[in-house]
Amino acid sequence: MAKTKVVVVDDSALVRSILTEIINRQSDMECIGAAADPLVAREMIRNLNPDVITLDVEMPKMDGLDFLQRLMRLRPMPVVMVSTLTERGAEVTMKALELGAVDFVAKPKIGVADGIRQLADDITDKIRIASKAHIRRAPAAAAPTAGGAPAAPAKPVTMASLGRMSTEKIIFIGASTGGTEATKDVLINLPADCPAVVITQHMPPGFTKSYAARLDGLCRIRVKEAQDGERILPGHGYIAPGGFHLSVERSGANYIARVQDGEPVNRHKPSVEVLFHSAARVVGPNALGVMLTGMGADGAKAMKVMKDAGSYNFVQDEATCVVFGMPREAIAAGAADEVLPLQQIAPRLIERLRSTSGMSLNRV
Repeated sequence: MAKTKVVVVDDSALVRSILTEIINRQSDMECIGAAADPLVAREMIRNLNPDVITLDVEMPKMDGLDFLQRLMRLRPMPVVMVSTLTERGAEVTMKALELGAVDFVAKPKIGVADGIRQLADDITDKIRIASKAHIRRAPAAAAPTAGGAPAAPAKPVTMASLGRMSTEKIIFIGASTGGTEATKDVLINLPADCPAVVITQHMPPGFTKSYAARLDGLCRIRVKEAQDGERILPGHGYIAPGGFHLSVERSGANYIARVQDGEPVNRHKPSVEVLFHSAARVVGPNALGVMLTGMGADGAKAMKVMKDAGSYNFVQDEATCVVFGMPREAIAAGAADEVLPLQQIAPRLIERLRSTSGMSLNRV
């Protein structure tokens, strides 16, 4: 079997050396080049035709984001970002995922060499996943307006206000690789008064706060990192904090978020399995489930438990997934009521809510 060819791009000679060593220890991959900056990397990519690139967020001569944006527009290929555990590192990483990076690994705050070695399994797992990901060419940058400013992005197609919708309803979303952008595409098309949305996205500590803040600035609903014991309210989205499981409990007439430490489930913390089991147990037929792009099977069995408890479930189709693993497993488990392209999930969610509330469907 042909090995996955990897080019490492990092301005640190030590990091390049360690990443090269980690990659070359794997029987199924090979580091075919290591570049100190994006200009050298550009020539390596042209000459060596790698399958995957690892890219440091902050680079000399050309910003890592600028390089990524040009790469995804001109020669799209799988990119795994190597990020720093800082507020700026988290913000830049979210932008990199928006530009088309498949995934990222976060350097621990300990010494660089030890930190990279600790991440060996994570890095190599994500290179394997990235090598199989569906990569799409990024759109060209918007042309400037007559005044010289960039053109404003088009507003999302949004469904009309739901009016008085039962506060009993909750939308549950599970996602992994490729899911930060897929979840965004669902949430930006929900009206401000939609039922609460509770989300488990596989993400390490230090990044979910920036992710939630970014979504909050883009969406009509309010989006935040979930806090233990807070009420789950309509018109709000709650992201599982990195490194903690998120579930839903009942407290009198209210739903509340339960954020807890614990052992990984299906190798993940947060785990979609934990969230979806709570949806089945606590919310039952008032739940709507959504399984988006991601590697593995986390949440698939629990989504079937949700369906058996009366929920109605939507699963992203293969053509629009970055990685079809979690959706495929949910379908195989018999958990899906509908399998849809990503762009159809939000409209169908709203249509389902309207139909179960005796309301007609109207677009804005």
